[in-house]
Amino acid sequence: MDIANKTIIITGAARGLGAAMAKRLAAHKCKLGLIDLDKESIAATVEACESQGAEVMTYSANVTKEEEVGEAYTAIVSQLGPLHGSINNAGMTRDGLLVKFKDGEFVKRMSLEDWQSVIDLNLTGVFLCGREAAQLMIESQSKGVIINISSVARHGNFGQTNYSATKAGVQSMAVVWAKELSKYGIRVNSIAPGFINTEMVASMPENVLEGLAKMIPLGRIGEPDEVAKAAEFIFENDYYSGRCIDLDGAQRL
Repeated sequence: MDIANKTIIITGAARGLGAAMAKRLAAHKCKLGLIDLDKESIAATVEACESQGAEVMTYSANVTKEEEVGEAYTAIVSQLGPLHGSINNAGMTRDGLLVKFKDGEFVKRMSLEDWQSVIDLNLTGVFLCGREAAQLMIESQSKGVIINISSVARHGNFGQTNYSATKAGVQSMAVVWAKELSKYGIRVNSIAPGFINTEMVASMPENVLEGLAKMIPLGRIGEPDEVAKAAEFIFENDYYSGRCIDLDGAQRL
C-alpha cells in the first residue's frame, strides 16, 4: 500500500511507540488521526508529523468505552476521509505476582482491579478499535491494514499474568481477523516488541537498564523507530497478513 494521502488512526499516540510510528508514517505524507486520553501532551507529536507534510487530527477518547471509540473513529474519518489503516497501540501495565508469599506467609495477590484494568485497555480496547476500523474499511471499500501491538510478553513473563494474557490475546485476534477480513481486502498483523527505549524504560535506573541489555542477545535495548519501521513494512508489503513481527533482539522470555 502506498499510504500517501491515506487516513491512518493510531491509538496511544502521545508518546512512546505510538508517537514513533506516527512520525515515521508522516514522512509518507499520509493523514493521521491520533487518539490519546492525554490530548494536551500530544502537541509535540503533531508538530513533528505536520513538519513532514502529514495532515493531522487529534482526538481524546477512552478506547475502553464503546461509544467513545465509535465517536472518535467517525469524527476522524469525517474530517480526513476513508480509513486505510488502524494501529491499536494504547496499552498499560499493572505488574505483580499472581500470589505472593514470604517465609510461608501470605503477603498479597494480584487484585481483580489490576487484572481488569489491563484487560480493559490492552484487550477490550484493541477489540473495540479493531472492530470499528474493520467496519469502516468494509463500508468504504478502502482495503486497509490493521496492526495490533503485542509484546514479547505474550509468551508469558514473570509477574505479568494480566499483561501477558492481553498481549497473547491481541496477537491471536490479529490472526483471526486476517482470516475473516481478507475477503474485503483488509490485511491484519501484529508487532511484538521486546524491551524498547520508550520514556517508561528510559526512566529506569542505569543499573537496571544495563541488566536488561545483558538479557538481550543483541546486547542492547531496542529503539522506538525500529518498531515504527516494522509498522511501515506491514503497510508497504501487500502480501503480508496474519503474522506477528517479533522485535526483541533475539530475546525469548
